[in-house]
Amino acid sequence: MMLQSHSRFLLQTLLTRAQNLDKAVELDYQWIEFDDVRYHVQVTMKNPSILLLSVSLPNPPPEAMSFDGLPLGAIEAIKTAYGTGFQILDPPRDGFSLTLKLNFSKLRPDEAYRNSLLTKLASIREVVMGAPLKIILRHLASRTVAPELDRLVAIMHRPNETFFLVPQADKVTVAFPMRFKDSVDTILATSFLKQFVEARRAASLSSAPSCSWSPTAPQELEGAPKETLSANAGFVTFVIMPRHVEGEKLDRTVWNLSTFHAYVSYHVKCSEGFMHTRMRRRVESMIQALDQAKPLEKTRSMNNKSFKRLVSFVTNVFRHSFTILSFVSSKSLSFLFAPSSQGLNDVNSK
Repeated sequence: MMLQSHSRFLLQTLLTRAQNLDKAVELDYQWIEFDDVRYHVQVTMKNPSILLLSVSLPNPPPEAMSFDGLPLGAIEAIKTAYGTGFQILDPPRDGFSLTLKLNFSKLRPDEAYRNSLLTKLASIREVVMGAPLKIILRHLASRTVAPELDRLVAIMHRPNETFFLVPQADKVTVAFPMRFKDSVDTILATSFLKQFVEARRAASLSSAPSCSWSPTAPQELEGAPKETLSANAGFVTFVIMPRHVEGEKLDRTVWNLSTFHAYVSYHVKCSEGFMHTRMRRRVESMIQALDQAKPLEKTRSMNNKSFKRLVSFVTNVFRHSFTILSFVSSKSLSFLFAPSSQGLNDVNSK
């Protein structure tokens, strides 16, 4: 499953607001999505047709390509994607990396156009964070190398984490150091990545970018800062060719590479959840089997106790009966077999 490039909640908020411009409703929504990207949407009662969208991105590490707290080329990418329908506020709202101002009253009344534009706006994350990668891959499509680029380029994709690119005229090598905080996630991710590489060898995926995994840093990352190469789940390397970034493939390739770690994390968590579910079901089935066995054991135990009580009761009855019978018998026998005078004397004495 691939992650969607647009924020579903942001898109729903924008479409709902566009359909209810005649209602003066105040909005103030804040939420956080994966990889610590935070959104803030504001609409006031005073200006119901004005919407402010603020986005907060993780702080870029020193080795990443960035400018003024944003990925390199982000402002130009926003202007190219959205045209003049949006205004970039400088400076942005406090605590945010970027703030856009949208005036619904200046948009064309065409509903299809509005929906398309708002869907693009909901993909602001892809536009901003994928800007430096898009610059490099556009040059690859024309079989050139972007000027003034280092041999090894670092691009931020998670808080304090980067992936690396080695741009060339005929290909771009992309290397991901894979890190996970949880030891179980590390084991599952390592297994997943090995199978991911094996799946690439299938004949049906022959046109996909070549992919490899290694427990140590590949040769392409020679010269990278040592602190950026601490990967407990190994390194994944893709080789992107010009055919992978032609036409509409460019945006899809940019998004898939930018969110590759999130893609792996998603499947790791799904696998972990699946295993937990299977274990719970197994435990429940075992408990159910034990519960079904308990009444039989209880009944058998009760029957054993009843039988023991019955045996004890009968034994006691027989014991007392035998004692009485012995006493009576002894007296009777003594009466019958005693001499007549003695027997009469005994009877008279009683």
